[in-house]
Amino acid sequence: MEIKKRIVALDIGTKRIGVAVSDGLRLGAVPLKVIQRTDDKKAINEIKLILDEYKTDLILIGLPYNMDGTLGFQAKNCLDFIKPLETSCTILKQDERLSSETAEGILRSQGKKYTKNKGMIDTVAACVILQDYLDNNQ
Repeated sequence: MEIKKRIVALDIGTKRIGVAVSDGLRLGAVPLKVIQRTDDKKAINEIKLILDEYKTDLILIGLPYNMDGTLGFQAKNCLDFIKPLETSCTILKQDERLSSETAEGILRSQGKKYTKNKGMIDTVAACVILQDYLDNNQ
């Protein structure tokens, strides 16, 4: 099997960014970390370091569409946040409606305590977004 460029997935929120990365075959998603979004320039720099570490320029962002399919405030916030990386990276977009709820369900089914660690939900949500993309784009 051919090793492919990894994809770094971002679940961009107003307070935190969940990060996941694909494996080299693009079969699975692995949770990576949470980036605190207190300073967008610092957060962008952290993302650049992750891209360098994994030798990739592919970023998948989850876009939280409204249930009627329109782009709401948070989706526009995600697109604005990622703009500084558009010239140096390929930005892929994935509908992420209900990904946080799916992530919570996964954590509950594993018996994980996540209510005090919202970052855990964010990293698992990034995995959900990435895995959905991988499953539908092979």
